[in-house]
Amino acid sequence: MIRLLLGVAVLAGATAAFAQAVPQPATAPPPVDGTTQTQDIRFRSDDQNRMTVPVLLSGSGPYQFLVDTAADRSAVSRSIVQKLNFPPATTAELHSLTGVSNVTTARVPSIALTRSPRPNIEAAVLESANMGADGIVGSDLLSGQRVQFDFANRTMSIVPSYTPDPAAEPGSIIIQAKRKNGRLIVTDAEAADQQTVMVLDTGAEISIGNESLHRRLLQHGLADVAHGFQIYSVTGALISGDYMIIPKLTAGGVTIANVPIVFVDAHTFKQLKLDQKPALLLGMSAIRAFKKVSIDFANRRFRVVLPEHSALETRLAFAGQP
Repeated sequence: MIRLLLGVAVLAGATAAFAQAVPQPATAPPPVDGTTQTQDIRFRSDDQNRMTVPVLLSGSGPYQFLVDTAADRSAVSRSIVQKLNFPPATTAELHSLTGVSNVTTARVPSIALTRSPRPNIEAAVLESANMGADGIVGSDLLSGQRVQFDFANRTMSIVPSYTPDPAAEPGSIIIQAKRKNGRLIVTDAEAADQQTVMVLDTGAEISIGNESLHRRLLQHGLADVAHGFQIYSVTGALISGDYMIIPKLTAGGVTIANVPIVFVDAHTFKQLKLDQKPALLLGMSAIRAFKKVSIDFANRRFRVVLPEHSALETRLAFAGQP
């Protein structure tokens, strides 16, 4: 039995502040000098291939936060809240893989992910052992931004979404996405030639499929022998599923071969209303197959840069290793 700590967190608002729409960039933004807007943040990889970045909380730190594009709200560890004496805010419902639970929130005076701090953030208070980090950077801190992960140089670059893209480098492919509850979702995807919906999830170290996709693949004999797999959510709750390797995953004309997926009856799919159709959360074991990945929340684009000198079908065979 394989055990895995998963940092997927999805907050649904119990207050008016949480129910507000994700802010959009101005319709007529001022001219931007694209050469001066990029802010590179060195990130490090944990032992589960996820990415953490240094974050300052009201000038204190840095603390290591998990970058989770599938979390619509950020979180901070209980120990840091107590250490820095952040005032309590309210309670909220936390939607994780395993279900819904009530959590407390804290008012963080400022969070500095880049050189421009974000003031007055209401963050969920969770245990660091369950998150696998000091906190979580959710889409509330990334809305209106374009985030690019450069795996070769181990940097995460952040620019305003309205900043013009630089000249496309060789191997770049743009995949159009939709936004739902703060996440980017690719609807034109296929898992082993079966139509599926794909949610971008940098907080998961492995891709997670729902039971609808699981049944579809089994009916067509498109999945290999299953192995038992256990996943812990950010609340510490445990969920069990089947670990399989599917022969290929395709989106926007890009194909990844031998993709490991854990199939579980996860609450996340119900919360996104994706439990009745084939769907999966695309985790880091698949995302890291690319040279670079760009996630543009405001413009709803997922851009990948293919590795040089190799087709993805052969280059990505390593992704099938558990």
